[in-house]
Amino acid sequence: MASRSLKVVPEGGDSALGARLRQERDRVGLSLRELARRLEVSPSLVSQIETGKTQPSVRTLYAIVNELGVSLDDVFARENGGVRTTRGKGKKRAGADPVQRAHDRSVIDLGSGVHWERLTTWNDRDVDFLYAIYEPGGASSPDESLVRHNGREFGIVVSGSLGVTVGFDEYVLEPGDSISFDSSVPHRLHNDGDQVVNAIWVVLGRHHPPEQ
Repeated sequence: MASRSLKVVPEGGDSALGARLRQERDRVGLSLRELARRLEVSPSLVSQIETGKTQPSVRTLYAIVNELGVSLDDVFARENGGVRTTRGKGKKRAGADPVQRAHDRSVIDLGSGVHWERLTTWNDRDVDFLYAIYEPGGASSPDESLVRHNGREFGIVVSGSLGVTVGFDEYVLEPGDSISFDSSVPHRLHNDGDQVVNAIWVVLGRHHPPEQ
């Protein structure tokens, strides 16, 4: 598979993503200050994300969608400019095209130098199937800050060199290397090199409650 270069995000961030997050917050009846309190961030940060003045990191985006009780599909934008509004039920919609064309993927550009493209044509709440691009210096969360959530992760690097922190262990994945781990273990994905990293990433069961 040929590697892809990172898309250029318009200066000021992804206003469409912020608008969708605000729409979901309004839908569940949560105030901006209450969402900020639950996320343990400042109300100004939430406001800047919703107005497109800044973009959330992977860690912040996961925290927001978890609090709002929505899937990533609900905040993805279509690469051709449209917005998907149909809410899936975790299964393939009847009549949905099984082929996701490369030019028509749903996308999210994140402020942490990360670009996600969804690799399915429908919303599957059991699986996040993503083409992930990390620009030089891009990371799923800031230095010394790890992410944890429900589910299991599986990834393979297509090009570039991707650093992966899982718990107290550090790994460097080169093209063709793959990794799998429990997402409840604190982790961080980061590109410390000077070349764009392209990877395929799968998260299973992120929406499921943790096993007792």
